[in-house]
Amino acid sequence: MRFTSALLTTSLAGAASASWRDFGIPHSNATVDLRVFNVVNATLVNEAHTFFSPVVPGHEDAPFPVYSFLVEHKKTGKRVMYDLGIRKDPLNLAPDIAVFFSSGTTVVEPFKDITELLEDGGIPLTSINSVIWSHTHFDHIGDMSKFPNTTGIVLGSESDTSTYPEFPHAILQNSDFAGHNVTKIDFTAANLTFSGLKAIDYFGDGSFYLLNTPGHMHGHISALARVTPTSFVALGGDAFHHVGQARPRPQFQENFPCPAHILEDAKKGISTDYFWSPESRDGAFDLRSRSQQLLALSDTVDSFYADPVTAQVSVEKLATFDADPDVLVLIAHDISLRDSLPYFPAYLNDWRATHLKERTVWNFLEKTNPAAAFTPIGNKTA
Repeated sequence: MRFTSALLTTSLAGAASASWRDFGIPHSNATVDLRVFNVVNATLVNEAHTFFSPVVPGHEDAPFPVYSFLVEHKKTGKRVMYDLGIRKDPLNLAPDIAVFFSSGTTVVEPFKDITELLEDGGIPLTSINSVIWSHTHFDHIGDMSKFPNTTGIVLGSESDTSTYPEFPHAILQNSDFAGHNVTKIDFTAANLTFSGLKAIDYFGDGSFYLLNTPGHMHGHISALARVTPTSFVALGGDAFHHVGQARPRPQFQENFPCPAHILEDAKKGISTDYFWSPESRDGAFDLRSRSQQLLALSDTVDSFYADPVTAQVSVEKLATFDADPDVLVLIAHDISLRDSLPYFPAYLNDWRATHLKERTVWNFLEKTNPAAAFTPIGNKTA
């Protein structure tokens, strides 16, 4: 049992560390049920540099899952989706986005879209009260024309809602909004702040909060779901794209000690030609003495971060959740968890009881994990 000692150490450290109360989150017994779908597995060819740096030779492509979340409010029975994934017919996206698919830049495996996955799972589309778009990129907005007009759209007030064809280079189109009530979340009116993040109590009972996390796009929204009275899941959307952009960090390592076998593998699995720490030596990376995240947000001309500086601040704030034992942080494209998450119809509510976080937070460094992108492909050891 590789993780036994790490779990014990984590449990002891967590008992002495900060908890959700220290973020200023009000106490509540109200909770939501949370379930996750992996709508599709996709790859952006030769585009890893648009997400993070450094890009180590052999890791120029960016493979990623596309998650969508079903939130069910226990008290009222209301159902909300947080992000929808990609639509089934991406060539019918706005022209400036459809070209990503027609050119072969974006490659997707065969898939069912979220509407099919919901209906196959016995969740009628008519039961979805609203859809929260973390932001308006194509891999989050799905195809709203398949939802009834009774399903509203929720998005950040600073989002660009211009549509094609009125605006030739718009990434949205009229069919994305047609017939749906649109609610714009204005965080200037927020009277709650968690770890520096403006928060709005969506259901009014402390069970589900929307968080202001700008930078990737203007109006980008994250969420915080209370799945038990004392444990939470933070839905990070595209605030960052690879968990190496938030980890390791000192508090994270204190609360979640890295298992010995991963520490040993990291000596060769993290190239000292691209990464360094105070106790590293040429050809032998030392993870424990690394005090900052491994990957930086891309700031290239074609970066997917509209404002990398602001985005980095959002990452720093979310990273405090990531280091806390009471909060599981799930970003929209975390490939390190693709084979570990309990997908629909399973629930994420018991993530803490099943030690999901302790078991998986260091997966991104496992040499067999698809998130491991820290040493040149040709130099990987068996």
